[in-house]
Amino acid sequence: MKKSPMITVDGSAGEGGGQILRSSLALSLVTGQPFRITDIRARRKKPGLLRQHLTAVNAATEVGDAISDGAEMGSTELIFRPEKIRAGNYHFSIGTAGSATLVLQAVLPALLLAPGPSTLVLEGGTHNPLAPPFDFLAHAFLPILNRFGCKVEATLIRPGFYPAGGGRIEITVTPASKLQPVELLSRGADGKRCVTAHIAGLPCEIAERAFSRVIKRMNWQRDVCEIIQHPDERGPGFMLSAQVGFGHVTEVLSSFGEKGVRTEQVADALVDQIRSYLASDAPVGEYLADQLLIYIALAGKGAFKATGLSQHTQTNMEVIQKFLPSIFTTTKEDRSHRIEVA
Repeated sequence: MKKSPMITVDGSAGEGGGQILRSSLALSLVTGQPFRITDIRARRKKPGLLRQHLTAVNAATEVGDAISDGAEMGSTELIFRPEKIRAGNYHFSIGTAGSATLVLQAVLPALLLAPGPSTLVLEGGTHNPLAPPFDFLAHAFLPILNRFGCKVEATLIRPGFYPAGGGRIEITVTPASKLQPVELLSRGADGKRCVTAHIAGLPCEIAERAFSRVIKRMNWQRDVCEIIQHPDERGPGFMLSAQVGFGHVTEVLSSFGEKGVRTEQVADALVDQIRSYLASDAPVGEYLADQLLIYIALAGKGAFKATGLSQHTQTNMEVIQKFLPSIFTTTKEDRSHRIEVA
């Protein structure tokens, strides 16, 4: 059998972060094409593979029965050769507060096209800055993903806040023989508004102060606010999350408490995100846009309107087009960007 040529990926291209690695792993598994990536995370303060990224490589290696060369802490170069996608029951632990939802990105596309259903247990950070929190995964991303013809469900077993980590999520995947095209071009009618405070090892008064600020600035009512109090030993941790629902999409926006930052500042940061999203007419926010790209490319057809076109999104498009024949087109509209694969 003729072997696929090795694809070369520049890890320093564009925004130069971990998404380049995760997308390359996911697409290599799906297409069977090996790749070599250099300058991994070259534009980050600590370049190379950190624990979270190494866990993603190890997860992809197991799911794809692959051979990887360079899979070690701090490595800035990796060669990855997949063999065959294997459905099954998997358990991957990061061992730090590194994001479990980001590890999922490296293997989920392959498991959606696997020969049978799979379950994953992922341990690490579930509610940490600079990564999609569990709330985003469950309420924004998965409802859209399931429109592609698959069925993915996520359960939060325990939270993992930064810097302690120790969170646990369980994912069940029922694959599709082929992903169906999806178009997401309008928001639909106004729907649910909800503000949730995840809190552990801290007084609930913090959440109430944050709620007061959001309610005042957004002119919402107290009954849209909910406190989810986790066991003290899971903390300290505080995340404020908003669900902005419409008929066709729910956007989830988050702001995190940290030492030295006033509660009102956390609330203000969330309100600013809500207002920015509502100022556009696009259904897809910046972070959801990044995650949907692979799936419309794998479907071979689809389109969505996004609130913006970030460097992160553009870099991800370039990586995807190295592995797939799909060609993205982007069109700037009045208050949005249309992203399409035809």
